Amino acid sequence: MSRLPARLLTVALAVAKTPLRRAPAAGQPVRRILVAHHLLLGDTLLLAPLLAKLAERYPDAERVVLARPGVASLFAARPYGCRVLAYDPRKLADLRLLLAEGPFDLAYVLGDNRYAWLARAAGARWIVGFAQDRPGWKNWMVDEAHPFPAAPVALADLTADLLPGAAPLPFSTTDWPLPDATVPNRPQTPYAVLHVGASTPLKQWPSQRWLALANQLRAAGITPVWSAGKGEEKLVAAINPPADQPRYCGNLSLPELAALLRGAQLLVCPDTGVAHLGKLTRTPTVALFGPGTAAIYGAGVYWQSGLYRALTVADFPCRDQPLLFRREVPWVRRCSRNPQACAVASAGLATEAGTAPCMYGLSLEAVLAACQEFVPELAAMAAGENR
Repeated sequence: MSRLPARLLTVALAVAKTPLRRAPAAGQPVRRILVAHHLLLGDTLLLAPLLAKLAERYPDAERVVLARPGVASLFAARPYGCRVLAYDPRKLADLRLLLAEGPFDLAYVLGDNRYAWLARAAGARWIVGFAQDRPGWKNWMVDEAHPFPAAPVALADLTADLLPGAAPLPFSTTDWPLPDATVPNRPQTPYAVLHVGASTPLKQWPSQRWLALANQLRAAGITPVWSAGKGEEKLVAAINPPADQPRYCGNLSLPELAALLRGAQLLVCPDTGVAHLGKLTRTPTVALFGPGTAAIYGAGVYWQSGLYRALTVADFPCRDQPLLFRREVPWVRRCSRNPQACAVASAGLATEAGTAPCMYGLSLEAVLAACQEFVPELAAMAAGENR
């Protein structure tokens, strides 16, 4: 479906409403706030500190948050008192629903600043976002542009910094109540979720290591439960786990996946949206960082009390791109290459076919050691073997 009709209407309305821009005056109540973006699952969940801070600062304001239709179900219980509006930029009907919601006293734009144009079209009078998006026209509707900090800050905490003042209170599961859901055939015995899928093949861990990890868990009395996204069934098939180990490959809704994680003793997964979902469910998590960086996508301050372990190879040589949402940020060290470019940039580094060197560098022993921090049965088994 073409985005052109929605884009043309957005631009026309944004230009027409630009003369209405004005900052909230001191002492003037802020009644309506929009959080506009089109982020993927993980980055959407990382908005939690901003939503918490908005709830603390403007408890009486109506707060509307956009979300991709597939992610909107996680907002059903109105976390932080906000209301979600499912938005697909290809659908003119979704744009019309948003336009009918306006006007807004304040809008916060995350990620791509093109959504500042959307916020203005919806009647946002003052728009706050990060500076220096590219190309430059994306920034024209941002009224209050914040530069990225000079020192590393986790993205979750960084979003909250768009709003001046003290950091929000640390996360509590009561802040983001998740919808009730039933998981078919969920194990009744202790289990660990091994989520093998990711947004790029460069984040995939070697199949034989997944199987070896599962064998260790099973030997410790923990049932391995295999998880992957829609279209990623082949990843679990390549691992070839025993038939009696449950598989959930693209057949769970996000609320069902959250319910699966809530009951798990452990989650092991690449640096992907599911790792952030584990933060909401307070599931002990070992996140495998290859191309990404834990400095940006780790627990940060907001989730620091959670059981979360970011496992990475520090200073990996080809994790060298200083890019975050198309901005150049000097302290960022990540890799957003495609597989072909990865092969060129990492030539000569140890790996195996189909695995990025940065993920290959995460040994089975290192992952097991991280898992032992959260699973006493694994730690006890390892102690017995070392006697």
